[in-house]
Formats: sequence, structure tokens, C-alpha cells
Amino acid sequence: MVLESLVNPIKAEKNPLSMFIYGFIFASISIILALLIFKEEASMVSVFLTVMITTPLMYSTMRFEESKDMKMRDERALLRHHWKALKFLIFLFFGFIVAYSLWFVFLPPSTTQILFHTQLNTISSINSKISGNLLVNSGILLRIFINNFKVMLFCLFFSLFFGAGAIFILTWNASVIGAAMGSFATERLGLFGSHLIGIPLSLMRYMTHGVFEILAYFMAGLAGGIISVAIINNDLMGENKKRILRDSVDLILLSIVFLIVGSIIEVFVTPLFF
Repeated sequence: MVLESLVNPIKAEKNPLSMFIYGFIFASISIILALLIFKEEASMVSVFLTVMITTPLMYSTMRFEESKDMKMRDERALLRHHWKALKFLIFLFFGFIVAYSLWFVFLPPSTTQILFHTQLNTISSINSKISGNLLVNSGILLRIFINNFKVMLFCLFFSLFFGAGAIFILTWNASVIGAAMGSFATERLGLFGSHLIGIPLSLMRYMTHGVFEILAYFMAGLAGGIISVAIINNDLMGENKKRILRDSVDLILLSIVFLIVGSIIEVFVTPLFF
């Protein structure tokens, strides 16, 4: 594919910031095509097209990271090398989020309602579950953690059974976060009168805790992907089996730690500023 020649894990690790631009372009192309060809179903078609564009990179990354497991024995060094992949994947995700949020803000309201119809319904459903007395209940922390943990499990199992399948869950979440950020920014325009203020505020509002959750999701997806590739390559044998499983378990445990941190920040820190 043409896109595979434009970007691959090796190039991405050398210049992770460029993945933000690729993410923005991939999501924007998908949104434009969805509105032009499948306008009435654009809310989901845009997500699917973004996934299609990104899948070659995601699968190549899984294979690349699994090959590191076969070559390296030091677990700490291996995790440091995984961080290179996680870093450019996070920038890619940020590119998705910014693209979705900017399209939400600058498109006409009637088009926005079509493009983000499913996402807005999801946001409304989430808000209804954490409204009222639950906001002052200590159980909100557990509720948020459990919801985020479910997403993490989906990323793990989608990668395990579909190879690069986690990118679907992550892209869907990027579209929902982008819609939430766009809605937040639009609501603040009456207060500040400028997109230049509303959009950065929305980014701070959701990424204060969101960066930890995103990192956790990618870690889980990477763990599932490594196991998936190892099964395909028949690498789960002898000493390789122990090393690969240990590396995947470490990634899963670290993702849980980041989920806990993100949940605590979301409940006790973010509301102080927004």
C-alpha cells in the first residue's frame, strides 16, 4: 500500500511528532470522504475509514515490537524500546482527536449533528450515568476505573484476536473525545468569544487525565498484538514463550497502573480547574 511507504514503525520512532500530522491528515481525509459518499452514516463510516488507513501501520508496529521480544532479554530495556512505539502511537491518537474536535467546531451545526450523531448519543449516555448524586459519591472513582478498565480489555482482546484490532476501539474513542472537546469548546465560545481559547481549554480539560488513559489503552493493545503476532509466527515456544508472556503481562500491569492514575486525576484534580 502507498501509506506503508509513507510511514512505518522505524520512521515513526525516529520522528514521533510527525505522527500527529499523519493522524490529523488520516482522520480529516476519512471525515471528508464519509461526508461526501456516506453522509447519512458519516458518524461511523469516518471511524471505519480512519481505521482502514491506520491498520497497516498498527500491524507493522505489532510485528516490529514482537521482533524485539525475540532479540532482547533485558525486560527493562525492552520496555524502554516499547516506549518508542507507544510515544508515536500517542501522537497519532492526538492527531485523531484534534482533527475530530476541529471539524466539530468549524463545520455547520447541521453537518456536525450528522457527522457526530452516534458519538453525541454515546456522550449523552455516559453523562446520564454519572449525573446527580453519583458526582458526590465516592463510588464515582470506582465507576470511572471500571469503565476505563473495560475499554482496556477491549483493546487487549481486539489486538489478540484481530491483530491490529485495537485501533478500532482507539479510533472510536478518539472520535468520542473529539466530539466532547468540540462540544466543550463551542459552549465556551460565549464566554471567551474565540476558538483560539475554547479549543486549547477543551484539550486541557480532557487530556489532563486522558493522556494516562490513552497510554494504558495502547499498552494493552500492544500486549495483545505481541501475543497475536507470536502465535502467528509460532514463537510461543520454550524460552521465547516465557519472555513474550512476561513482557505482555508487564505491559498489562503498567496499563492498569496508568488507568488508576488517570481515574484519580479525573475525579479529584480535573474538576478543580474546569
